[in-house]
Amino acid sequence: MNKNVLGDLLLPVLSFFTTVILLVGCKKKFDDYYKRPDNLDAPIYQQLQDRGNFNKLLSLIDKSGYKQTLSSAGYWTLFAPNDLAFDNDADFKNYLQQRGMPDVGAIDSITARAIVQYLLVYNAFDKTRIDDYQSSAGWIPDQAFRRRTAYYTGFYKDTTANGTAVTAIQSNRNGSTFPYVSADNNNKYIPYFTDAFFKAKTLTTSDYTYFYPNSQYTGFNLAQAKISEESITAENGIIYEIDKVVTPLPSIDEYLRSKPEYSEFKKLYDKYMVNFILNTDATSRYKILTGKDSLVYVKAYNSLLAYSPNNENYLKVQDNDGQQSSWTLFVPKNDVLLSYVNSVILEYFKTFENAPPQVIADFLNAHMWISPVWPSKFDKTFNFLGEEARFDPQTNIIDRKVLSNGFLYGTNKVQEANVFSSVYGKPYLNPKYSIMTRLLDAELKFIVTSPNQKFTLFMMSDAVLNAAGYTYNSTSGAWSYNPPVGTAVSGETARQRLLRILSTSVIPQELTDLSGSGIAAAYNGELIKWNSNQVISIGTQDAGQTVRVDSVKTARNGKVYYLNGLLTFTDTTIGRHIIKLGSSPSSNYYYFAQYLQSSTAYNNSPGATFGEIVGTQVGTFYTILVPSNAAITQAVKDGILPGDQITGVPNFNPASNTDKLRVDNFIKYHIINKASLIPTEVRDFASYESLLKNAAGEILPISVTTGVGSMQIRDMNSRSANLIITESNKLSNRAVIHLIDNYLKYNF
Repeated sequence: MNKNVLGDLLLPVLSFFTTVILLVGCKKKFDDYYKRPDNLDAPIYQQLQDRGNFNKLLSLIDKSGYKQTLSSAGYWTLFAPNDLAFDNDADFKNYLQQRGMPDVGAIDSITARAIVQYLLVYNAFDKTRIDDYQSSAGWIPDQAFRRRTAYYTGFYKDTTANGTAVTAIQSNRNGSTFPYVSADNNNKYIPYFTDAFFKAKTLTTSDYTYFYPNSQYTGFNLAQAKISEESITAENGIIYEIDKVVTPLPSIDEYLRSKPEYSEFKKLYDKYMVNFILNTDATSRYKILTGKDSLVYVKAYNSLLAYSPNNENYLKVQDNDGQQSSWTLFVPKNDVLLSYVNSVILEYFKTFENAPPQVIADFLNAHMWISPVWPSKFDKTFNFLGEEARFDPQTNIIDRKVLSNGFLYGTNKVQEANVFSSVYGKPYLNPKYSIMTRLLDAELKFIVTSPNQKFTLFMMSDAVLNAAGYTYNSTSGAWSYNPPVGTAVSGETARQRLLRILSTSVIPQELTDLSGSGIAAAYNGELIKWNSNQVISIGTQDAGQTVRVDSVKTARNGKVYYLNGLLTFTDTTIGRHIIKLGSSPSSNYYYFAQYLQSSTAYNNSPGATFGEIVGTQVGTFYTILVPSNAAITQAVKDGILPGDQITGVPNFNPASNTDKLRVDNFIKYHIINKASLIPTEVRDFASYESLLKNAAGEILPISVTTGVGSMQIRDMNSRSANLIITESNKLSNRAVIHLIDNYLKYNF
């Protein structure tokens, strides 16, 4: 055969074999490069097999359908109870008995799946990382004590408040506006406790043993179990060997449903704070999974509450924030709850149906913390209302549980919330004081509910307010004031009038007895007086009204007085009050009033500003120091005021501008600006502004010291004057008028 022809025939054959040889060589290199390394740890399932002491756990994994998952690639943390745990754990044996299962072999696939999923944590965490918090900004060391597991409750059977059985799914967000996110299974968390976390949180061994009295704290525990061996590495994660079987923990909501001794507390949630909301996505998914046409409802808790007790996700501000925090609920047992509710909350409402929803929410929120309350931190951890846990861990706690979404404490007393136990509680819990409560909520609620300060509250019933012309329309939210005599106003003007009356009715001290006489400053700085159980404001004084005490009650932080009228204010100017005080020649105010009325400092023009003293401003507080007639006489003799220096007879209407200016300056120097001072407590000398300024615009000062029933005033020349108590403490418009036994001398 021709060689060229033979070569043409052999070339394709050689080329084929060369290609085959090259491909075989490439595949060998590919397999060598990508083959599983010989030194790689076996997957979790094979690790458990090889160790030989996890046979019972492996049987559950097989039943659960998780063999393939734990034999394949992945990134898990598995808390693995050894065979001795299954044999010796009394709690686990009780768990089986309650389900009619004599031993591990009798566990069905559903129960097996629940146990395995709850012991299986998303992502692999070795000991150095497991107590670090995976925040969105990075790892935060030693701040985590929980991890999200593969287990979730899913669809379940529940009962509405009216007794209707429903197929339900738990809310996975707080509140009722968006209570459920379809892509979120509301996976449960599993708790663990490490020395590093305890040190960071200043916790002690007793913070663990308080919850688990039959377990020993070792510095690394998973719920009630010890970690026998930690950080066993596997191809697809980390294994921790544990000496007890930790079964799925219930949520707070689930635990309450299983405890009849807390049924009255749960009833408040169910009846007033829970809605079952139909969810089409969940309904469709339920039909796909079960083939059933049942409607599925999301069990949603009211947005007024601190959190939803069935939400496993914590706040979900960050994806993993449930690692480092959880809810806490204190639950009073039925008898103590009913006793408190009937005697305090329902004293006037009688039934919860008559109470505003906020009252019920406040009672529940007083028992709800959006943080873990550790046993050693009761007095340092604050609830949704900003109050510490008012329970003794040794005597008031009858039940304590670490649950999947938080801590629960059963109690033999209620948390007496400030909104109920303070003076605020008296109008808040009485429907006859709804307007007063609304006004307090707008301005003073968080002040008068403080347990650390004493108050006196003068009550303003709806009936008294309505009789005075004040109304509030709850439908439209409109305020109005239609007085028996005078001009009607509405809206914000009417509301501001009421807020001024309200602030005058709140005294930032406890007045224990009004049967005598006295004077006190109200919260807004205005003054009230009392005499033989009659309470006097400048408004009642000017109107000639008598407002008396009908009854009195004691609250945790003060006294509450029920009145038959309002402590109103006045529009009458300070100057007119002084003129009235000095209207009679026999009055010790007479000389000062005469000088004032004739001076250029006094506004004689008709209208709203009639009687104003030049230099004073509406809304500012003042103390008027009026020298007695004898003191004025001496001022004339000393040439300070116009008149006969020999006899001291005043000239109230001098002709010269110089003398008029002397009168004006004298009056202004006897007015303390921006303060209404009364002699009710001991205070050292303090400097105050007078109303008088020199030619350079500098304010001339006055010094004052007070005692109980005394006041001494010192002028710029260190001359002293004292209050004549029996003729002082006269009320005026945001001012007090005192009679003093000497005049004050200024220097320009």
